[in-house]
Amino acid sequence: MLLWAGVTLIFPLMALLMKIPVRHVVLLWLALSGGGFHWAWHDTHNVSHIPDALHVSVSKLEDMPVQASGFIASEVQVDGDRAQFEMRVTAISNMGSDSQSDTFQGGVGKSEAISEQVIVHIKLAVEQEQQLAAGWHRGDVIQLRGSLKAPAKAGNFGGFDYNEYLHTQEIHWLFKGNGAASLQKQQASQWNRYTLFRWNDQLREQLGQRMESAFGSLHHAGYMKGLVLGVTDELDPATYNEFTQLGLTHILAISGMHVAVYAATLLYLLKLLRVSRETSLTVVMVLIPAYVLLTGASPSVVRAGIMAMIGLFAARRGMLKDGLSILSVSALLMLLWNPYYLLSVSFQLSFLVTAGLLIYMPLMKPFFAKWPLLIGGEIAITITAQLVSFPMTVFYFNQFSLLSFAANFVLVPLITYVVLPLGTVAMGIAFLWEDGGRILAWPAEQLNELTFWLVKWMNMDDAYVSIWPSSSILWVIAYYAALYSILYWLKTWMISRRRTEEFASLCTSVPMPSPIHTGLAASAEWAAILKTEREPEGAGKFARRQWNGYSHLALALSGIAWLGILCIGYITPGDGNTGMVQYLDVGQGDSILITTPNGKHILVDGGGTMDFTTGKNAWRKRKDPYEVGEDTIVPLLKQRGVHRLDAVILTHGDHDHAGGLQAVLDQIPVSSLVFNGTLTDKAPFRKLFNTAVNKQVKLYGAYYGMEWRPDQGTKISFIHPLPLQEDETGLPVMKEQNHYSVAMILEMEGASFLFTGDMDDAAESLLLLELAHSPSHTEAKEETVAVRRVVDVMKIAHHGSKHSTSEEWLSYWRPKVSVISVGASNTYGHPNEAVLGRLSAVDSAIYRTDTMGEVQIRAHQGRLSVRHKK
Repeated sequence: MLLWAGVTLIFPLMALLMKIPVRHVVLLWLALSGGGFHWAWHDTHNVSHIPDALHVSVSKLEDMPVQASGFIASEVQVDGDRAQFEMRVTAISNMGSDSQSDTFQGGVGKSEAISEQVIVHIKLAVEQEQQLAAGWHRGDVIQLRGSLKAPAKAGNFGGFDYNEYLHTQEIHWLFKGNGAASLQKQQASQWNRYTLFRWNDQLREQLGQRMESAFGSLHHAGYMKGLVLGVTDELDPATYNEFTQLGLTHILAISGMHVAVYAATLLYLLKLLRVSRETSLTVVMVLIPAYVLLTGASPSVVRAGIMAMIGLFAARRGMLKDGLSILSVSALLMLLWNPYYLLSVSFQLSFLVTAGLLIYMPLMKPFFAKWPLLIGGEIAITITAQLVSFPMTVFYFNQFSLLSFAANFVLVPLITYVVLPLGTVAMGIAFLWEDGGRILAWPAEQLNELTFWLVKWMNMDDAYVSIWPSSSILWVIAYYAALYSILYWLKTWMISRRRTEEFASLCTSVPMPSPIHTGLAASAEWAAILKTEREPEGAGKFARRQWNGYSHLALALSGIAWLGILCIGYITPGDGNTGMVQYLDVGQGDSILITTPNGKHILVDGGGTMDFTTGKNAWRKRKDPYEVGEDTIVPLLKQRGVHRLDAVILTHGDHDHAGGLQAVLDQIPVSSLVFNGTLTDKAPFRKLFNTAVNKQVKLYGAYYGMEWRPDQGTKISFIHPLPLQEDETGLPVMKEQNHYSVAMILEMEGASFLFTGDMDDAAESLLLLELAHSPSHTEAKEETVAVRRVVDVMKIAHHGSKHSTSEEWLSYWRPKVSVISVGASNTYGHPNEAVLGRLSAVDSAIYRTDTMGEVQIRAHQGRLSVRHKK
């Protein structure tokens, strides 16, 4: 409401300053007000009705056994030991005491009618149940037994919030079922609200099978399914990540490029059949919704489909084809249908980049007016697309590759002109002649291999990848304004240098090349679809001013402002003379990010996701399982502007501390790696150290008495492990790593932090004995200095295990604040109640990541301030 009132007050001021007609201001105010009230009404009604149906509170509903009836409302995805789908619940009831029974008889309360969407996760018990789950399809009427669970909220500041994401999908609960027996299909009518989508799923599956028969390799088949059909489930995760790093994911997301190719191909075929222009436009306009549905109906393809239909209708009626107007109508229709599209990254990128191309392309085109039409048009569109998409790319993904332009310019034409048509035709021919499909697929496979090799080669050197911290919307707006100002004055300068007739020739509509592969460029889409030679009307049509002395100043100031905005966006935001220790929520594991007052970054441990899918349980392994380093730690480091880690300190080699560091070393530059001086015989640990050696990361073994000063006023004193007996064969291999965990004291801004890894009570006793009888010896001065006994903050060892944090240990250090990094509902019983009692006995404030999420502690001039996510 305050935002609406502020906008209402600003509008009259804007009208006076910019001399905008009152009628236009009123219409704009009405449009924004209507949109705001539409959003508020929709969001107010987006609530769960399940608690009311079961007559219980939300808090009591968590993990309550229930039985639900309804429809499968999405494709069923069977991945490892999990089957997942959306379900439209039409009736739900509380289950009685016999809720663990596999049957659907008895023990069920009265069912309440309801209509609400939930996400269902069924954990399959045995491998044979995968085939059973494969027989579940959208539109099936089912009964389901299980429990309800609220989606997880973000555990870290700036982390992905699954609860908020599902709220935008109007989903409020996860339905957990155990085994395929928890689902029972019911007899139902052949026709229901999901019948059409069921047929569409079956067609997509058949097309996917034909693609697999044409392309012998599953790697190639999965890639082509994503390229042609928008099916990304079978796309190799490593390949997708490599495409993402080079800014090529728009190729794999069905969007305007695909719609343009589809519509242009149909128009060309109808022209060969001598179908009239009006009839051809009508036929294609009717068939576009079928293509949108067939390819998954993502926001980007819906946008492109609506724009294409409006454009085709306008072409048929001979009406004005204004790209910005068509784009605005498309956005309006989509937001009226679902206002939550506004929060979709796909929606934002699709509309912003398309609008940017319509506005900035007229400004960019004169720079390539004398180039050959095809090459000049492609370079102009590629540069414009990169400049326009850049702020949104770094806003959401926090990285940008300097090779992105080259990758798009070289690979996008190859994929669109050759690979996409070959793959589509091979898939179609495979329906009638499998060998013929394979023949056409062979050259596509060779080109795919070339593409994969080029992408991998371009990603080999991390020096070309820049990391950008999360910025604000104001920064994005300022970037676009400065970019427009630069291009505006540059175009004015270029035009002023040409003769009048050259200027007139330039301003005359020039047919854009028809490289359908530039799917992000709406102008190229209309050139391909509507065969129009009219340049889309954008803001560039106003760049007609004469060049004078003031123009030089305006261009210089615009360039300085743009560069300044880029610098502001790249530099990691500081917090004055404040140090910060961030205890990340990584589940059952440890990962701590230290940021010193001078901006040094140190990562202590990297968490890890345990993998039990080996041997007989190998079938349970999922295609792209959650990995804490890849999915949590690396994104957080990028969001927080960590361009380089000055050190990674690995306290010991157990997987819940070391597992996530592989992704960190793969994606974040690291200067040095400090470890406990021992090795393990586990393959992931060996891979981690091989990566460090290959990336020329300096390796240091920590020992008692070792010190390091990351910057002035910050000191790290290592107090564990104690010296080991010399081994001439090299570093010792220790299976039991907890006992040799690195322990250290961080002194920063007048505060002290003790880090303990997973030290056990035996290691604690030995260290206390050493501290009592052998004061530490500094290398810089010939004097002995006793380690300080009282610390402000202690990271509790081994997640609060009963085998650590003894009374003697706490009596020695007497921490004012204790932080326990532990996973929610872990099976180890961490933290132990006895440990919590001992901490309370020394009056230590307790913070836990399982209940509080990430814990951030700021230190400034000896004072501490603590905040936590939950």
